[in-house]
Amino acid sequence: MVKILIAEDSDTELEFLKDVLKETGHELTVARDGLEAEQATKTNKFDLIILDVIMPGKNGFQLCRTLKRDPVQQEVPIILLTSKKESGDKYWGMKQGANEYITKPYNPADLLLTIRQHLGGQP
Repeated sequence: MVKILIAEDSDTELEFLKDVLKETGHELTVARDGLEAEQATKTNKFDLIILDVIMPGKNGFQLCRTLKRDPVQQEVPIILLTSKKESGDKYWGMKQGANEYITKPYNPADLLLTIRQHLGGQP
């Protein structure tokens, strides 16, 4: 079973994202801030990580950079899912090692396609 970590501090965004992913059958782990997400990666092995950028504790850019420098986590695909739409934000996110940068609001079908691509075609 595919394990996905979602780091999102907004209840509304989290529920929408969980609703989008419920049909996939993937095992979802939720973290409410960057520090909680970082701790989850130390005790679990995830196949994909979805990070909000603006979160308490440690923001998505910081956490992405930390995970991509970790030899154990560096190969795990990271999708930054954020309301930060400026081209400079996207550039900075990709420089931190993100595999994808998707802005909110997003098309659920596009997110599912992106996830599938990073999981080697698994639904």
